[in-house]
Amino acid sequence: MKKEIDYTRFNSPVTPNRSRRLYIETYGCQMNVSDSEVVAAIMQQAGFTITDHMADADVVLINTCSVRDNAEQRVRGRLDLFRLQKQRMPGLIVGVLGCMAERLKEQLLENGTVDLVAGPDAYRTLPQLVHNAESGQQGVNTLLSREETYADISPVRTDKNGVTAFVSIMRGCNNVCAYCVVPYTRGAERSRPSETILREVRTLLQNGYREVTLLGQNVNSYCEPAAAESKTITFARLLERVALEDPSLRVRFSTSHPKDMHNDVLYTIAMYPNICNHIHLPVQSGSSRILEKMRRGYSREHYMERLAKIREIIPECAITTDIIAGFCSETDDDHAQTLSLMREAEYDAAFMFRYSERPGTKAARHYPDDVPTEIKTRRLNEIIALQNQLSLESNRRDVGKIFIVLAEGNSKRSDAFLFGRTSHNKVTVFPKAKFKAGDYVPVKITTCTSATLIGEVTGMNNE
Repeated sequence: MKKEIDYTRFNSPVTPNRSRRLYIETYGCQMNVSDSEVVAAIMQQAGFTITDHMADADVVLINTCSVRDNAEQRVRGRLDLFRLQKQRMPGLIVGVLGCMAERLKEQLLENGTVDLVAGPDAYRTLPQLVHNAESGQQGVNTLLSREETYADISPVRTDKNGVTAFVSIMRGCNNVCAYCVVPYTRGAERSRPSETILREVRTLLQNGYREVTLLGQNVNSYCEPAAAESKTITFARLLERVALEDPSLRVRFSTSHPKDMHNDVLYTIAMYPNICNHIHLPVQSGSSRILEKMRRGYSREHYMERLAKIREIIPECAITTDIIAGFCSETDDDHAQTLSLMREAEYDAAFMFRYSERPGTKAARHYPDDVPTEIKTRRLNEIIALQNQLSLESNRRDVGKIFIVLAEGNSKRSDAFLFGRTSHNKVTVFPKAKFKAGDYVPVKITTCTSATLIGEVTGMNNE
C-alpha cells in the first residue's frame, strides 16, 4: 500500500497609458480552460491586457463547448448579452472560439453580434483576426491541424488561487465514439513534446503552484515518437517524469479511456506518493450492447476487469466516472444494467448526463434518437439518486480518517474555513487556523455530506 506523503513539511512561511483590454469567458471542459490560458498568452504578446470585467473590455472572446446542446444554448444566451453590450460600446469586438466555433463556423456571424470565429487550432491567428475585425472585416479560421499543440506557448494562468493548474499534454481524439462531437471539432490526436510539458511544470513550481493536472481527451494514448537516441515516451513514463520533478508537487490527470488504461500507468501511480490516488474512468453505460453501439471499444466485462485491477494495484484509489442516460435504443434492461454496474463499482462520484444528439456524429447520422425525453429524464434521475447514495457511503467511510488536504482557498460559506482536496479528489472543508491557500494540511474527517468532507486540523498520526 502506498504511504501518504507528509506534505506539511513543504509548507512555506506566511508573508505579510491604457492598452487594449481583453475579456475571456470559458465554457465546457478543463481543456477549454487550458485553451483560454493559451489564448490569453497569445493576446498578451499582441499587446492586450487581460481584464476580469466585460464592461472594461475592447475585445470579448467566448470559448465554447459543443459536447451537449445545453452548453451551446448557454453560449447563445451570452451572445444576446454581448449584443446589448455592443450597443452600449460601439467598436466592441466579439469573437467565438473553440468547439462551437469549429462546428458552426460562418453561421455564428449571421446575426451581426459576432465579428470573428476561431477554431481550437487557429488561436495563433487571433491577433490578425481582431485587427481585421477592427477594420470592419468579419473573419473565420477553423482549419484543423495535425501538428498544432501550442507547445511553445507559456499559458497565462487565469485561476484565482495560484495553487492548482492544468497542463495540456495532447490535443484531439482518435476514438470517434458514436455520440461525441470532439473528433470533429478538435481534430486528430497528437501528443505534445514531453520536454515542453516538463518545462511548463517547472515554471509552475517556480511560481509556487502545488498541483498540476495533465490534460488530454485520452491521456492514456499519449505517445511521443521515439528519437534516434531515446525510447518512445508513453503516458506512464511521462507521468513518472512529472512526478519526479518535485515530491512537493501533487500530480493528477484527466481523462482516461478504459480501453487504454494499461497496468503500467497503475504501477506508476502506486510507485509515486505524489501522484494522486484518483482515476476518472468514464463508463457511459453498464450495457455491453449499448457500449458497442456507442463505439466505446470495450464491454462491461472488460471495464469491470480494469476496475478490479486498479483496486488490486492501488487499493485506496478513488474512482469517478461519466454516465449517459437514454442513448439511442436504450431499453429498461440496459438502464438496469447501468444501475447494477454502478452498485458493483461503488463510484466515489460521477458526472451524469441525459443523451443529447450532436449534429455530425455517427449516432446523429445513423441512429434514431428514439428514447423519449421523459424516459431519459426519469432514468437520469434514478442514476443521480443512486450516485448520491454511493457518494454518501463513500464519504462516510472516510469519517475518522486523517488526510493531507491541499488548501485551495476560503470556504464559500465562511472565511474562517478553508477548502481543499484530498489525494482522492474529495472536497474537504476545515478551520483555517494558521493555514493558507497552498498549504498541505492534515485534516481528521469528523462528518460529511454526499459532496463534501468536513474535518478538523490534527496531527499526522492516523487513527
